[in-house]
Amino acid sequence: MSAAATTTAAVDLTKALGYKAPPTKVVFTPRDYMLYALSIGIHSDQLHFLYENNPYFAAFPTYPLVLAFKRDSHGVSVYDGAGYDAIPGIPSFDPNTAVHGEQSLEVHRPLPIEGAKDFELHSTVTGVYDKGSGMVIERTAQLVDTKDVARPYATMMGSAFVRGSGGWGGPRGPASDPAGGKKLESLDPPKDRKPDNVFENSTHADQAILYRLSGDYNPLHIDPEIAPMVGLERPILHGLCTYGHSAHAILKTYGYSDPRAFKSITGRFSAPVLPGDTLVTKMWNVPSSSPENKGQIRILFQTYAKERDLLVINSGCVVLQNPSSLTPSKL
Repeated sequence: MSAAATTTAAVDLTKALGYKAPPTKVVFTPRDYMLYALSIGIHSDQLHFLYENNPYFAAFPTYPLVLAFKRDSHGVSVYDGAGYDAIPGIPSFDPNTAVHGEQSLEVHRPLPIEGAKDFELHSTVTGVYDKGSGMVIERTAQLVDTKDVARPYATMMGSAFVRGSGGWGGPRGPASDPAGGKKLESLDPPKDRKPDNVFENSTHADQAILYRLSGDYNPLHIDPEIAPMVGLERPILHGLCTYGHSAHAILKTYGYSDPRAFKSITGRFSAPVLPGDTLVTKMWNVPSSSPENKGQIRILFQTYAKERDLLVINSGCVVLQNPSSLTPSKL
């Protein structure tokens, strides 16, 4: 029997959709904030992300994205396919067949500067789609303080594309219009104008080795014997590291590097980055057409690996609170 036939018989959307995983305990400290900031290319010109005694010290806004991997450990954990845990109604699969597809993050309030030890991730399966050659599994997670669950710190949606698990007759994807009939705004940059800003940030040969210390110990990013097993010439940079580089580029360019200005980010991973690539983030300031978003800055972006002229993040969008109402960092 083919893999597709096996999947067709096993997928049960009535069990998978809406499945809530057991809460995942997570812990983090100011040291974790600083290590993460270093690993996404932040330098000493922004000490408020790197130095605990800086009066504006804060976590970089995309930090919560590492917590599904780091969990409640301060040490080196054995990689077990974190984020691809068993879901009722979906057949088991090799985590090595899954690749990160899309990612979004919405910040509701800043993380406590002293870190936290009583936080959890509450995750729900919010989409399962049949793409023919594979299956997309979408999860939405909220980062909460167990003492104040009603007020989450962040909401994150991530999707994984599982190669070879499609063809089971399921829905191809979400409807073009979300519930309520509101039309989604395009995340494609304007075709009739050049980027309004371009930011270059070089990665170094050991960038993935540094980034993995934030909690994602997948050997694909360090072991030269593992990469060829999944069709790669050598270890690649974590997609979420590239994602953090892009968020940093946009916040620095449009938001005075003030973390309070950061509201949300979304993007689609389109190709792997190699450690040592120069990341080029192209940005277009495209105001939202929705009256409810008045006072915000909406930046569409694409990120390229310069040396290979390769698009690595597409359909990117960062929304900032109007930085003019905030106090720039006095560094």
